Amino acid sequence: MEPGEEDKRESDDDLKTSTLVKEQEARASKDDLKRLERTLEEERRHSEELLANLRYLQADFENYRKRVDKETREREEFSTLALIRDLIPVLDDLDLAVATSTRAGDKGFSEGVKMVRKNLTSVLEAEGLREINAIGLPFDPSTHEAVDKFQGTENTEDMVVEEMRKGYTFKGKVVRPSAVKVELAKPRGQDGESPQ
Repeated sequence: MEPGEEDKRESDDDLKTSTLVKEQEARASKDDLKRLERTLEEERRHSEELLANLRYLQADFENYRKRVDKETREREEFSTLALIRDLIPVLDDLDLAVATSTRAGDKGFSEGVKMVRKNLTSVLEAEGLREINAIGLPFDPSTHEAVDKFQGTENTEDMVVEEMRKGYTFKGKVVRPSAVKVELAKPRGQDGESPQ
């Protein structure tokens, strides 16, 4: 071998080795990069799943909070309902006392009872109690209780003609229907017309 050939071969071997090392390092870097990209993608998917779960939890919590707020408002709103129901018979008794004292001619007593009833009614109305209108209106089974009825000849629908006991609503809900006497609508013939 010639004297410079061995050095050249070593230099070529070193170059080949160096090139191989660089190629292996490049492949390793590419593999590492692919591995990192996969890991990054997996972490991105995992983060998106966590974010979606968080949003669902947040929505569930918001719905729960709204439901609890509504239940609390309703509980507060109707907390006096039991007391109101207990006081309705007191109004009935006061109405009876007024009617009795008026018939007996005791004007002073009658006026006193009327004032007491008016004051009690004012307090109850401020809390949400309302009398149900009945007389002269069409019969409504959701607010009226028919305790007596008779066949009519004039009206095209069942009408309340007398109120036997006052009915009340509390904040829009019926707490006691009005006990009423109903004039039934005039009979209709088979074809929907009144008989001749």
